[in-house]
Amino acid sequence: MNRVTRMELLLAALLIAFGIAGGGYFIGQTLYNAKVAINVTTVKGLAERRVEADRARWKIGYLVVGGDKAEIPSLYDKSEADQAQIMALLLENGFEEKDISPGIIDYGQREYRSKNQELVEVKYSLTGSIEVATDKVELVSKVRSKVNELIAHGLNIKNNAPAYYFTRLNEIKPAMLREATKNARIAANEFAENAGVKVGSIRDAHQGGFSIRDVGESHGDTAKIEKDVRVVTTITFYLTK
Repeated sequence: MNRVTRMELLLAALLIAFGIAGGGYFIGQTLYNAKVAINVTTVKGLAERRVEADRARWKIGYLVVGGDKAEIPSLYDKSEADQAQIMALLLENGFEEKDISPGIIDYGQREYRSKNQELVEVKYSLTGSIEVATDKVELVSKVRSKVNELIAHGLNIKNNAPAYYFTRLNEIKPAMLREATKNARIAANEFAENAGVKVGSIRDAHQGGFSIRDVGESHGDTAKIEKDVRVVTTITFYLTK
Protein backbone atom coordinates (compact mmCIF):
# COMPACT_ATOMS: atom_id res chain seq x y z
CA MET A 1 0.00 0.00 0.00
CA ASN A 2 1.30 3.44 -0.96
CA ARG A 3 1.99 5.86 1.78
CA VAL A 4 -0.41 8.83 1.76
CA THR A 5 1.43 12.10 1.94
CA ARG A 6 0.44 15.01 4.18
CA MET A 7 -0.27 17.18 1.09
CA GLU A 8 -2.77 14.63 -0.31
CA LEU A 9 -4.60 14.49 3.02
CA LEU A 10 -4.82 18.29 3.13
CA LEU A 11 -6.17 18.43 -0.42
CA ALA A 12 -8.83 15.83 0.34
CA ALA A 13 -9.93 17.74 3.43
CA LEU A 14 -10.27 20.97 1.47
CA LEU A 15 -12.42 19.28 -1.18
CA ILE A 16 -14.73 17.84 1.46
CA ALA A 17 -15.04 21.26 3.14
CA PHE A 18 -15.96 22.99 -0.14
CA GLY A 19 -18.51 20.29 -0.89
CA ILE A 20 -20.20 20.71 2.48
CA ALA A 21 -20.25 24.51 2.14
CA GLY A 22 -21.69 24.39 -1.38
CA GLY A 23 -24.34 21.89 -0.41
CA GLY A 24 -25.31 24.02 2.56
CA TYR A 25 -25.72 27.09 0.28
CA PHE A 26 -27.97 25.36 -2.19
CA ILE A 27 -30.09 23.80 0.55
CA GLY A 28 -30.39 27.18 2.25
CA GLN A 29 -31.29 28.93 -1.02
CA THR A 30 -33.97 26.32 -1.75
CA LEU A 31 -35.50 26.79 1.69
CA TYR A 32 -35.43 30.56 1.24
CA ASN A 33 -37.15 30.39 -2.12
CA ALA A 34 -39.75 28.02 -0.74
CA LYS A 35 -40.42 30.44 2.10
CA VAL A 36 -40.86 33.35 -0.31
CA ALA A 37 -43.28 31.33 -2.42
CA ILE A 38 -45.37 30.46 0.61
CA ASN A 39 -45.46 33.97 2.10
CA VAL A 40 -47.82 35.56 -0.43
CA THR A 41 -51.49 36.37 -0.58
CA THR A 42 -53.68 36.76 -3.65
CA VAL A 43 -56.64 39.13 -3.43
CA LYS A 44 -59.10 40.87 -5.73
CA GLY A 45 -59.69 44.61 -5.94
CA LEU A 46 -62.91 46.13 -7.26
CA ALA A 47 -63.51 49.60 -8.72
CA GLU A 48 -66.83 50.96 -9.99
CA ARG A 49 -67.96 54.20 -11.61
CA ARG A 50 -71.42 55.58 -12.41
CA VAL A 51 -71.20 57.37 -15.76
CA GLU A 52 -73.52 58.83 -18.38
CA ALA A 53 -73.56 58.05 -22.09
CA ASP A 54 -71.82 60.64 -24.23
CA ARG A 55 -73.05 59.40 -27.60
CA ALA A 56 -76.46 58.42 -28.98
CA ARG A 57 -77.76 56.84 -32.17
CA TRP A 58 -81.41 57.08 -33.14
CA LYS A 59 -83.07 55.85 -36.33
CA ILE A 60 -86.40 57.13 -37.64
CA GLY A 61 -88.17 55.23 -40.38
CA TYR A 62 -90.98 56.50 -42.61
CA LEU A 63 -93.20 54.71 -45.13
CA VAL A 64 -95.57 55.64 -47.96
CA VAL A 65 -97.81 53.06 -49.63
CA GLY A 66 -99.99 53.05 -52.76
CA GLY A 67 -102.17 50.55 -54.58
CA ASP A 68 -101.44 51.55 -58.16
CA LYS A 69 -98.11 51.45 -59.93
CA ALA A 70 -98.99 54.71 -61.61
CA GLU A 71 -98.87 56.31 -58.17
CA ILE A 72 -95.15 55.65 -57.72
CA PRO A 73 -94.00 59.13 -58.86
CA SER A 74 -96.40 60.82 -56.44
CA LEU A 75 -95.43 58.35 -53.72
CA TYR A 76 -91.80 59.32 -54.25
CA ASP A 77 -92.66 63.02 -53.94
CA LYS A 78 -94.58 62.24 -50.72
CA SER A 79 -91.62 60.26 -49.36
CA GLU A 80 -89.21 63.14 -50.03
CA ALA A 81 -91.65 65.59 -48.42
CA ASP A 82 -91.90 63.37 -45.33
CA GLN A 83 -88.12 63.20 -45.12
CA ALA A 84 -87.83 66.99 -45.34
CA GLN A 85 -90.50 67.45 -42.68
CA ILE A 86 -88.76 65.10 -40.24
CA MET A 87 -85.36 66.71 -40.83
CA ALA A 88 -86.82 70.19 -40.36
CA LEU A 89 -88.28 69.16 -37.01
CA LEU A 90 -84.93 67.75 -35.88
CA LEU A 91 -83.08 70.93 -36.86
CA GLU A 92 -85.69 73.19 -35.24
CA ASN A 93 -85.30 71.34 -31.94
CA GLY A 94 -81.56 71.59 -31.44
CA PHE A 95 -79.85 69.05 -33.67
CA GLU A 96 -77.30 70.15 -36.25
CA GLU A 97 -76.91 69.04 -39.84
CA LYS A 98 -73.78 67.08 -38.93
CA ASP A 99 -75.91 65.01 -36.52
CA ILE A 100 -78.43 63.95 -39.17
CA SER A 101 -77.89 61.41 -41.97
CA PRO A 102 -80.80 60.73 -44.35
CA GLY A 103 -80.74 57.26 -45.89
CA ILE A 104 -81.80 56.12 -49.34
CA ILE A 105 -85.44 55.49 -50.19
CA ASP A 106 -86.14 51.80 -50.84
CA TYR A 107 -88.83 50.61 -53.25
CA GLY A 108 -90.94 47.56 -52.44
CA GLN A 109 -93.78 45.65 -54.09
CA ARG A 110 -96.00 43.13 -52.32
CA GLU A 111 -98.63 40.91 -53.90
CA TYR A 112 -101.66 39.53 -52.06
CA ARG A 113 -103.24 36.35 -53.47
CA SER A 114 -106.29 34.27 -52.70
CA LYS A 115 -106.24 30.63 -51.65
CA ASN A 116 -106.41 29.78 -55.34
CA GLN A 117 -103.33 31.91 -55.96
CA GLU A 118 -105.33 34.52 -57.83
CA LEU A 119 -103.86 38.02 -57.60
CA VAL A 120 -106.11 40.09 -55.36
CA GLU A 121 -104.12 43.21 -54.63
CA VAL A 122 -100.69 44.77 -55.11
CA LYS A 123 -99.15 47.29 -52.74
CA TYR A 124 -96.31 49.55 -53.77
CA SER A 125 -94.20 51.07 -50.99
CA LEU A 126 -91.33 53.47 -50.50
CA THR A 127 -89.40 53.20 -47.24
CA GLY A 128 -86.92 55.78 -46.02
CA SER A 129 -84.89 56.36 -42.89
CA ILE A 130 -83.04 59.12 -41.07
CA GLU A 131 -80.28 58.37 -38.57
CA VAL A 132 -79.31 60.76 -35.82
CA ALA A 133 -75.79 60.26 -34.39
CA THR A 134 -75.05 62.90 -31.79
CA ASP A 135 -73.34 63.82 -28.55
CA LYS A 136 -76.49 65.73 -27.51
CA VAL A 137 -77.66 62.72 -25.59
CA GLU A 138 -80.30 64.38 -23.41
CA LEU A 139 -81.91 65.99 -26.45
CA VAL A 140 -82.81 62.66 -28.06
CA SER A 141 -85.55 61.65 -25.62
CA LYS A 142 -87.07 65.14 -25.71
CA VAL A 143 -87.32 65.26 -29.49
CA ARG A 144 -88.60 61.69 -29.86
CA SER A 145 -92.00 62.65 -28.50
CA LYS A 146 -92.21 65.56 -30.95
CA VAL A 147 -91.45 63.26 -33.87
CA ASN A 148 -94.44 61.14 -32.87
CA GLU A 149 -96.64 64.20 -33.26
CA LEU A 150 -95.99 64.06 -37.01
CA ILE A 151 -98.19 60.96 -37.14
CA ALA A 152 -101.16 63.29 -36.66
CA HIS A 153 -100.07 65.09 -39.84
CA GLY A 154 -100.35 61.92 -41.93
CA LEU A 155 -96.79 60.57 -41.68
CA ASN A 156 -96.32 56.82 -41.27
CA ILE A 157 -93.35 56.82 -38.88
CA LYS A 158 -91.37 54.13 -37.09
CA ASN A 159 -89.74 55.85 -34.11
CA ASN A 160 -87.05 53.36 -33.11
CA ALA A 161 -85.59 53.28 -29.62
CA PRO A 162 -82.26 55.12 -29.42
CA ALA A 163 -79.01 53.46 -28.41
CA TYR A 164 -76.80 55.20 -25.85
CA TYR A 165 -73.03 54.66 -25.71
CA PHE A 166 -70.24 55.55 -23.29
CA THR A 167 -67.11 56.13 -25.37
CA ARG A 168 -64.71 57.74 -22.87
CA LEU A 169 -63.57 54.58 -21.10
CA ASN A 170 -59.88 55.32 -21.70
CA GLU A 171 -60.24 58.57 -19.74
CA ILE A 172 -61.28 56.80 -16.53
CA LYS A 173 -59.26 53.58 -16.86
CA PRO A 174 -56.09 54.77 -15.03
CA ALA A 175 -57.97 56.12 -12.01
CA MET A 176 -60.13 53.00 -11.79
CA LEU A 177 -57.11 50.70 -11.92
CA ARG A 178 -55.44 52.71 -9.14
CA GLU A 179 -58.60 52.40 -7.07
CA ALA A 180 -58.87 48.66 -7.70
CA THR A 181 -55.22 48.19 -6.69
CA LYS A 182 -55.77 50.26 -3.55
CA ASN A 183 -58.81 48.17 -2.61
CA ALA A 184 -56.84 44.98 -3.21
CA ARG A 185 -54.11 46.18 -0.82
CA ILE A 186 -56.75 46.99 1.81
CA ALA A 187 -58.03 43.42 1.55
CA ALA A 188 -54.47 42.07 1.75
CA ASN A 189 -53.76 44.20 4.84
CA GLU A 190 -56.80 42.74 6.61
CA PHE A 191 -55.57 39.23 5.87
CA ALA A 192 -52.01 40.06 6.93
CA GLU A 193 -53.15 41.64 10.20
CA ASN A 194 -55.00 38.48 11.14
CA ALA A 195 -51.95 36.40 10.22
CA GLY A 196 -49.53 38.62 12.15
CA VAL A 197 -47.52 39.65 9.10
CA LYS A 198 -47.19 42.71 6.86
CA VAL A 199 -47.98 43.30 3.21
CA GLY A 200 -44.96 43.91 1.00
CA SER A 201 -44.59 44.66 -2.69
CA ILE A 202 -46.65 43.26 -5.55
CA ARG A 203 -45.44 39.97 -6.96
CA ASP A 204 -47.78 39.97 -9.94
CA ALA A 205 -51.08 41.51 -11.00
CA HIS A 206 -53.75 40.63 -13.51
CA GLN A 207 -56.21 43.21 -14.81
CA GLY A 208 -59.69 41.97 -15.49
CA GLY A 209 -61.74 43.29 -18.38
CA PHE A 210 -63.75 46.47 -18.00
CA SER A 211 -67.51 45.94 -18.18
CA ILE A 212 -70.16 48.55 -19.00
CA ARG A 213 -73.79 47.86 -18.10
CA ASP A 214 -76.96 49.90 -18.07
CA VAL A 215 -77.79 50.88 -14.49
CA GLY A 216 -79.83 48.18 -12.80
CA GLU A 217 -79.32 45.65 -15.60
CA SER A 218 -77.32 42.42 -15.57
CA HIS A 219 -76.69 42.65 -19.31
CA GLY A 220 -77.03 45.23 -22.08
CA ASP A 221 -75.27 48.57 -22.33
CA THR A 222 -77.18 50.70 -24.85
CA ALA A 223 -80.74 51.12 -23.51
CA LYS A 224 -80.12 53.70 -20.76
CA ILE A 225 -78.17 56.93 -20.46
CA GLU A 226 -76.80 56.03 -17.00
CA LYS A 227 -74.31 53.17 -16.90
CA ASP A 228 -72.09 51.36 -14.41
CA VAL A 229 -68.44 50.72 -15.30
CA ARG A 230 -66.70 47.94 -13.36
CA VAL A 231 -63.26 46.34 -13.24
CA VAL A 232 -61.78 43.66 -10.97
CA THR A 233 -58.02 43.18 -10.60
CA THR A 234 -56.31 40.11 -9.15
CA ILE A 235 -53.08 40.96 -7.30
CA THR A 236 -50.56 38.79 -5.45
CA PHE A 237 -48.64 40.54 -2.64
CA TYR A 238 -45.56 39.37 -0.79
CA LEU A 239 -46.00 39.00 2.98
CA THR A 240 -43.16 39.95 5.31
CA LYS A 241 -42.53 39.61 9.03
